[in-house]
Amino acid sequence: MLTTRGLTWRIGEVSIVDSVYLDLAPGEFLGVIGPNGAGKTSLFNLITGLRRATEGRVTLDGRDVSDLPPYRRARLGLGRTFQASSVFGSLSVRENVRLAVQAHRGGSLKLWRRAAADREVAAAADAALDRVGLAHRGTALAGTLAHGEKRKLEIALLLAGEPRVMLLDEPMAGVSAEDVPELVQVIRSLTGDSGRAVLMVEHHMDVILELADRIAVMHHGALLACDTPETVMANPTVQEAYLGESL
Repeated sequence: MLTTRGLTWRIGEVSIVDSVYLDLAPGEFLGVIGPNGAGKTSLFNLITGLRRATEGRVTLDGRDVSDLPPYRRARLGLGRTFQASSVFGSLSVRENVRLAVQAHRGGSLKLWRRAAADREVAAAADAALDRVGLAHRGTALAGTLAHGEKRKLEIALLLAGEPRVMLLDEPMAGVSAEDVPELVQVIRSLTGDSGRAVLMVEHHMDVILELADRIAVMHHGALLACDTPETVMANPTVQEAYLGESL
């Protein structure tokens, strides 16, 4: 569903991302780990088009999207969240998702045209909120949500765009320990029977081990290993480079 071939980003003589080859199958959950500065977020930026690769290609469903801008890649089914929460704090939770649905479907974004009157858009927004467990918070201002709830809202915004591939960049960052299990369940549901694939960067190893079908390990911009969680955890090179004595 998603492939990278020799994906590279250099600044001068320094390789931030160094010839990364990845394959993501339909319905697969691929975790990405690595120390700070390993190139994980930079890899996401290259895949989504926020940064232009120095070398290499990105394909989505067999289509080469390497030269497409981010919005074109999103239209083709590539969605992404960021490390920092980004929602319209002065709008309600439901209005945030409704605007995302309208943007995806090509409808008007003018609030004064009363998007609530569009039953299909409203139904899609409510379905996304229900999917992430925020249906009961629809009328609340997004800015008043707890951090864990904002993470759920970001996933609802992503679902509004009906992506086939979802890139999640450290969704657990800043989330309180008591909110992590519920957020894990929301993220687990993203693949299911839909065929949707998920690529997730995360520092919480227990979360990665619980969710991932495979784990990709990055180190100094390069892909050090990519295999099942059991194989990666037992890899001496990975242990030395990243996991260390925590194992």
